[in-house]
Amino acid sequence: MDSGRPIGLLSSLKVELSALIAIATAISFVMAWFLLKVGWSGWVAMPLTLAVSLGITYLFSRGLTSPLRQMRDAAEAMADGDYTVRVETGTDSNDEVGQLARSFNDMAEELQHADQMRSDMIANVSHELRTPVSALQAMLENLADGVIEPTPANLDGILKQTYRLSDLIAFLLDLSRMEAGAASLEIESFNFAQFIDETVEPLEIADAGHAHSIEVHVPESITMEGDQDRLRQLFTNIIANALKHSADETTVLIEAHIDEDHGMIVTNVVNFGSQIPKEARSDIFRRFVKGKTGPGTESGGTGLGLSIARWAAHLHGGTVRVVDDPRGADFEIVLPKYHIAL
Repeated sequence: MDSGRPIGLLSSLKVELSALIAIATAISFVMAWFLLKVGWSGWVAMPLTLAVSLGITYLFSRGLTSPLRQMRDAAEAMADGDYTVRVETGTDSNDEVGQLARSFNDMAEELQHADQMRSDMIANVSHELRTPVSALQAMLENLADGVIEPTPANLDGILKQTYRLSDLIAFLLDLSRMEAGAASLEIESFNFAQFIDETVEPLEIADAGHAHSIEVHVPESITMEGDQDRLRQLFTNIIANALKHSADETTVLIEAHIDEDHGMIVTNVVNFGSQIPKEARSDIFRRFVKGKTGPGTESGGTGLGLSIARWAAHLHGGTVRVVDDPRGADFEIVLPKYHIAL
């Protein structure tokens, strides 16, 4: 129990208040009886007894309300933008005030984390936007000044920067949908193997300069229900991430099977050779967390792709996680074969 709050042993504030009143009344009665017995005048004994009773009540009630005063001060500090303040008194007590103090601290932790994420998001988005915009500005200025010629290679460089901007804007729009809790899905039945082939094709074209090989081992008989656009986001981001973190001229494997016992389609996307430490496997799905690059890989990207992939999986009642695999980094995607209304 908190030394500055000599109340809070019980789990109910009402019981504690009742006990406080009973204790103050009993002490007053005993004190008044003793003073009258030793011969004190009632005009002196009764006011003294009343003062002692009020003092005891004040002492305990002050301890009772001290967490509330701290919460008031903390709320005022948080309104001014300071999310580091916490309630220190009463957090160990069992009554409703103690529960409120602990909940308040939990809320403050979440607000501090959200504020840090907001600051990180602004910094990351500003950086990600500045890079292609600066590159585009430099290229176009050189073209306008006649420093470089509008050759196919130069125009291709400009086009790549516009693609990067377009991808970033699409990621941010998806992020806004996640924040808004948008979960509208267009459910349809489709052939899963054909869906994977259609998803892989543009990735192979975009990856031509790195000579990666994408092996697909998906049974032709698998069909599933889901929103193809959202699922394409999921698999595009996971496969693109595997390509991005694979050395040139290596293989990325996509294999799938049906878990008959649970009615799920299990897909594994493996890029051989690299591994993700266990302690980092949950962090990589957080927004704006960028994976480390290696030989032959592209930049770390926006840090939004895996977060969006996990969101798309959750919309379908599925999961995305990194699993142990001696072959390399293995992203396991588990999705229900038939749509489950959430």
